[in-house]
Amino acid sequence: MPVTRRELCSMLPAALLPAILSSGASAEQDSSMPSQMFPFDKLPVQTPNGANGAQIRHVLKGKLATGEALEVHETTLPPGGAPHPAHHHVHTEMWLIREGTVELTVNGTSFSLGPGSVGFVHSNDEHGIKNVSAAPASYFVVAIGPGADA
Repeated sequence: MPVTRRELCSMLPAALLPAILSSGASAEQDSSMPSQMFPFDKLPVQTPNGANGAQIRHVLKGKLATGEALEVHETTLPPGGAPHPAHHHVHTEMWLIREGTVELTVNGTSFSLGPGSVGFVHSNDEHGIKNVSAAPASYFVVAIGPGADA
């Protein structure tokens, strides 16, 4: 059965849609973070003002291929140290405790976490972290969601 020009023109957008969608997906993936490795000994140490002696190693910051913002850093706190007062924000955070013992306070409830422990804080929950051990405490922070890459 022959196809008229009118019918052909009406089918054209549907025929081009897969190509349009795939080009948009690759453009989105191009702006996402590529696969990378971050050797710990190559991460520069920073000591921000107002961080009460905390040492921070920024690992990565950017967007995932699925669109979420991601930020990862490692913090070392001196005994009794806290990087900042309790606060809250839209993005979610997770702590992976490497060494020492920290107290993670979430919405007024405190939890003691040692090496190998993980803490998770939901979006907008008030939270703070403090080293409660007699030695330095180190942990990785993984922040995911709006504003994590800001």
